[in-house]
Amino acid sequence: MSQRADGLAAAAPALRRAGLLQTLAALLWVPQAALLALTVARLAEGGGLGQALPAAALILLAGLLRAALEAAGARLAFRAGRAALSSLRLAAAAALAARSPLDVARPPSGEAAAALGEQADAVLPYLVRYRPARQRAALVPPLLLLAVATQSWMAALILLVAAPLIPLFMALIGLRAQEASARQMLEIGGTNAFLLDRLRGLATIRAFDAVEVTATRLRAAAEALRARSMAVLRIAFLSSAVLELFAALGVAMLAVYIGFTLLGQIGFGAWGGGIGLAGGLFMLLLAPAFFEPLRDLAAAWHDRAAGEAALDALARLAGSGEQLLPGAGDDPSRGPPGGPSAGPPTVVVQGLAFAYPGAAQPVLDGFDLGVAAGERVALFGPSGGGKTTLLALVAGLAAPQAGTIAVGGEALTGGNAAALRTGMAWIGQRPHLFAGSLRANVLLGRDGLAPAAADAVLARLLPGRDRRRQVGEGGAGLSGGEALRLALARAAVDPRATLLLADEPTAHLDAQTAADVTAALLDVARGRTLIVATHDPLLAARLDRVVLIGGPR
Repeated sequence: MSQRADGLAAAAPALRRAGLLQTLAALLWVPQAALLALTVARLAEGGGLGQALPAAALILLAGLLRAALEAAGARLAFRAGRAALSSLRLAAAAALAARSPLDVARPPSGEAAAALGEQADAVLPYLVRYRPARQRAALVPPLLLLAVATQSWMAALILLVAAPLIPLFMALIGLRAQEASARQMLEIGGTNAFLLDRLRGLATIRAFDAVEVTATRLRAAAEALRARSMAVLRIAFLSSAVLELFAALGVAMLAVYIGFTLLGQIGFGAWGGGIGLAGGLFMLLLAPAFFEPLRDLAAAWHDRAAGEAALDALARLAGSGEQLLPGAGDDPSRGPPGGPSAGPPTVVVQGLAFAYPGAAQPVLDGFDLGVAAGERVALFGPSGGGKTTLLALVAGLAAPQAGTIAVGGEALTGGNAAALRTGMAWIGQRPHLFAGSLRANVLLGRDGLAPAAADAVLARLLPGRDRRRQVGEGGAGLSGGEALRLALARAAVDPRATLLLADEPTAHLDAQTAADVTAALLDVARGRTLIVATHDPLLAARLDRVVLIGGPR
């Protein structure tokens, strides 16, 4: 909850000012009602229209001022709410980015996307509508009650008896509404995660002829989400109906009392000589305004339930994970030790041990490895032997439970991991490509990289391809081999990347494409240290040394 409190603390002063502006706007109705009641009373006593013009002008001016204050308060609340929402989203996204890729407790991407996108939008109505409405409900009704009490203590007592019934029933219904909203948010996140997971595996689903089964499960998930959403709406409509009922009863009881008092049937409850037309009309005009802040609060009560659930979802994302990315919050500007001119680094691993949370056996236990500067080493072994995990540990993407890793003679720690990573390049078997040109996918907006250098690398690794050629999201329009050569171009264009870590670069490729990618990898690795995790014996045979992992070495 601390991340949630920190995200809202900066917006609290602005939201209070917005609530005060809207409170002042609501209180301007008191002089307007008084002028209107006096004017009607004078007209009823035979006064001319000319006597009503000054009062009408004052009522108009007060109305314009009231509209201006209301608009200013709403604008201030929206800006503060939008800034707070952006801050909360940034904190959640930064926390997700700081969690290690090896953290098995990381939230599913569909759930995270739902929380940052759809669910987070519920925070804005909570801040813009509910928080100012709560402030108005705390200030306006007591002040209007005092204004009514100046005319009749009985009328004030009627309002005082009717008013508590509204927040009482709102609180009872609100507890159910918050619970229903929380369940709905969880259902949205689960449905989004399920859908994204099935979209990613659509080819596999078709291959195993599981389309109908998947569609049935998706239909069931959508039906469950519909039921949750309708439950929230039913509660919202119920709260509105209860509110309108008690507000109408309160105004009706006050109107009956004032009516019978003016007819002379009731002779108590007023100060002095009774209630006149002006006093009775004044109280009747204030009665709806007395209930209006409570009505606004009840109308925003669903926003509160949804907003609280969304804030909890963002706070869960912003909370610390089981494993954090070492050096995630550090400044990597100092770069790798020695800078680009230092040449390829050595990599020394001693007594390395790492186990995933909840795993019965460690993936690596007492592992030792030494890689000379400029050496090209293949990590070879069965699946699950720890090849990819070892690469991730060398890259500083997680902290080992025991042992040390030294890159370029500098021990890898949480304090220097970010800086050491600037001297590394990761080439995965499925590199992510963004919608844009080939050149933009190589440069990635990195400072200090010249477009001319990217063009030269592209001409070498992707000959015949126009550097301005556009590719779609995820590399649409490129073959698997072209996508891998483009990932190699990202590493080749950065002179700081003197350590290359490649994870199964030739997996899922045909023989000819794998040979082309191997040649491109060796080309990029000239003058750099290269560590490759692979099952490909042809690729391993092209390297200087093969280290077996997951068996005798």
